[in-house]
Amino acid sequence: MSEETDSIVCPYAESAENDAPSVPEAVLCAPVRWGLIAFSAINVALGVAGMFLPVMPTTVFLLMALWAFSKSSHRFHRWLYDHPRLGRPLRDWHAHRVIPRRAKILAVSMMSMSWLIVVYVSAGGWVVPAIVGACLLPVAAFIVTRRSHVPGVAA
Repeated sequence: MSEETDSIVCPYAESAENDAPSVPEAVLCAPVRWGLIAFSAINVALGVAGMFLPVMPTTVFLLMALWAFSKSSHRFHRWLYDHPRLGRPLRDWHAHRVIPRRAKILAVSMMSMSWLIVVYVSAGGWVVPAIVGACLLPVAAFIVTRRSHVPGVAA
């Protein structure tokens, strides 16, 4: 094998699609590309499951899928980003950093419930609940401080 094919990212190539902007895209070696596509597919499936299960987040998994698709497949990335049902929260986050109020309430309540379970399970000590709380509190603060709706659009 030559040195060029040993690396994970091969030299840049122009996009093959005529309607897409001619932005150079990284061409990944086949195993990495297919691994990222599989990772994305699993995250899309988990995101769709999160639409029906109250304990599963949706947008987080879709954001991870969108990122992996952006590295591995321009076609799948466009499909997910422009999807009529799944794409709206991704576009809202990308353009305006919006987290819907319902998602905020669900996320913070699930984090609180998880912390209470940790407190209950490790009832003998305070160290583990303190560490978990110290990790969850900044995440909850970040979530709560994001906008709840797109600016200029009635909530």
